[in-house]
Amino acid sequence: MERFILKKLLDWKNSPYRKPLILKGVRQVGKTWILKEFGKRYYENTAYFNFDENEEYKQFFETTKDVNRILQNLMLVSGQKIIPEKTLIIFDEIQDCPKVLNSMKYFCENAPEYHIACAGSLLGIALAKPSSFPVGKVNFMQIDPMTFSEFLIANGDENLVTYMQSVDKIEPIPDAFFNPLYEKLKMYYVTGGMPESVLMWTKDRDVSAMQEVLSGIISAYERDFAKHPNISEFPKISMIWKSIPSQLARENKKFIYKVVKEGARAREYEDALQWLVDARLVYKIYRSLAPGLPIASYDDLSAFKIYLVDVGLLRNLAQLSPTVFGEGNRLFTEFKGALTENFVLQSLITQFEVTPRYWAQTNPPYEIDFLLQRENDIFPIEVKSETNVTGKSLKKFKELFPDKVKLRVRFSMENLKLDNDVLNIPLFMADQTDKLIAMALECRN
Repeated sequence: MERFILKKLLDWKNSPYRKPLILKGVRQVGKTWILKEFGKRYYENTAYFNFDENEEYKQFFETTKDVNRILQNLMLVSGQKIIPEKTLIIFDEIQDCPKVLNSMKYFCENAPEYHIACAGSLLGIALAKPSSFPVGKVNFMQIDPMTFSEFLIANGDENLVTYMQSVDKIEPIPDAFFNPLYEKLKMYYVTGGMPESVLMWTKDRDVSAMQEVLSGIISAYERDFAKHPNISEFPKISMIWKSIPSQLARENKKFIYKVVKEGARAREYEDALQWLVDARLVYKIYRSLAPGLPIASYDDLSAFKIYLVDVGLLRNLAQLSPTVFGEGNRLFTEFKGALTENFVLQSLITQFEVTPRYWAQTNPPYEIDFLLQRENDIFPIEVKSETNVTGKSLKKFKELFPDKVKLRVRFSMENLKLDNDVLNIPLFMADQTDKLIAMALECRN
């Protein structure tokens, strides 16, 4: 498998400002594999320490803050060689090891010649606690599920990725590329981007094994809910999690607490929802009041939508059978377009620093699926799961904010085109959004 984050890791390795790295990402998204692969490709050797398998390693960090002594103890007990600049040191499963996290300050200040990368599941929860690590002494990197482009490469379709990356004009994609990309996108909706699920499909074409993998990942996440420090939150987290398909199946996808449980109030469930957000199992997308900068300053904190970390997990959680893959266009009309919105959001989050928002008004009802901040511009984004692209909301948004909208973006199964100020991006090109917006802006200038 090829993961694009390897390039970012190489940039980190070569940076003169490199600090110890903390790699964040949900369980089973491929953190350990990525770090080991990175070490294999770009270092003479890798020294790997797993604090879940070898809890006794934690003691070395509790008795001293001298990094040379810590490393000496780790080398002696494990028999692993550590050479400055030439060894990648991996500290894995550090989520329950505050002393290991705190030691990053001393590695940064006193031993910058050592290349250290840390990983762990539920690290987002650990890092959300105050004073869990010294600010400014570590670099952060986020690893998300495999993108559609990474899925294509794993599936042996690197030529399709090369083609999409080579597109340098806003003009229709030839059928020879459009049709296979359309078909393979449907399969991506089924497998999602969790590496083991992708492997089961690309290696063995085994749908039942892939389905089993996704069910197993969801079960592992659900067991993690019990790790909330307040055990009374466990059932609440579970209820919110199980309500997500119902929330997204509604026409108005704004999160409503009473869908979780009749009579539920926000204050009773806020902590449980925040736990899922900190664990990065869900994305919380706030409603924006207007397309202003910075976009966060226009958030309506009382209104938001919730999406899952991965489209394949969403399909599995919604109990939508993989057999819809073979049923023509039905997959794209099933489940009220929720899969498509989830997929587009996943693609946007990997490309842009700022989490997208959405915009809506109730009387009369209009909704823009996502508002995207790119550099110093805000772009309204509409997501259509097929080729029915009549968009009253995009039109209304421009009427309300004529001076703020340089370009409107629509994702659909229509071909690539620029129609005045509306850029239509075929869904399978969502990974190219940043580049396509830049090209469209250039055409309009």
